[in-house]
Amino acid sequence: MSEFETQLFIDNKFVDGQGGIEKAFEPARGTVLAELASASPEQIEQAVSAAQRAYQSWSRTTPRERSAALLAIAAAIEANADTLAAVESRNAGKPLRFVKAGELVNVADVFRFYATAVRNMPATASGNYRAGLTSMMRRDGIGVVAQIAPWNYPLLMAAWKIAPAIAAGNAVVIKPSEYTPLSLLALARIFAEILPPGVVNVVCGSGLDVGQPLISHDLVRMISLTGDVRTGRAVLAAAAGPMIKRTHLELGGKAPVIVCADADLDKLVATLREASFYNAGQDCTAACRIFADKTIAQKLIDKARDHGQKLGLRRA
Repeated sequence: MSEFETQLFIDNKFVDGQGGIEKAFEPARGTVLAELASASPEQIEQAVSAAQRAYQSWSRTTPRERSAALLAIAAAIEANADTLAAVESRNAGKPLRFVKAGELVNVADVFRFYATAVRNMPATASGNYRAGLTSMMRRDGIGVVAQIAPWNYPLLMAAWKIAPAIAAGNAVVIKPSEYTPLSLLALARIFAEILPPGVVNVVCGSGLDVGQPLISHDLVRMISLTGDVRTGRAVLAAAAGPMIKRTHLELGGKAPVIVCADADLDKLVATLREASFYNAGQDCTAACRIFADKTIAQKLIDKARDHGQKLGLRRA
């Protein structure tokens, strides 16, 4: 038996996938950590149906009840931080100390943040348009939210997607990257203990075999993707079908650094050490473009080159 959770999580049950086999690797060693069977079309249907059933009751819970659930999840993440961090470190190829000291702390904090936010949602009354009547804003859940998480921050990005969705009363079917599914499946063990059946479901597999049918499902009311532009186009195409779906797309970007003539170049280069290379540079805010005043450009290039060589970087 694998030391990792390798089953799909549907309706609060761990079930064997019925689709093709995907391998989860340990990048540091180049070895296979686990093999996972992907979700079949029937299992995608089961996951979405479970989420739709859960939404009917979960959306009627009070903000206080949903807040309590999110706080319990945050506490459980902290209590199981060593286990979660170890899985994340091995499957995503991250130094364990960075996962424990940085990312896991933030994963718990995301759930705690939205536990508080859901109890502080304003509902502003607007002007009366007809005598004797009052107009007001009412906040309701959307329904089933299909989510696709990336491989660079498997747990943290999943938390950013799941926490606000379920805090608002929605139900979720999330597909982790086929490269890094193990930590989210480990987190699903916590969901199984705290959340009602169907509120969060985890299906694994490739974008073509699992992601595409998931986002195209008629019961899905919103799609959240963190990925590349090509996948974003596929999401928009699926969202523009017979029933227009809401979308939340984070398609990466380039973070420019603007350097003025009077900048402290030594401090800048030291800052770029983390801003450019943290998480091996696989970060949507990685400082990967530098625009420098021409009067100091060459001096900056020389300092950056020297610093890069100390990091073991070589010019391609």
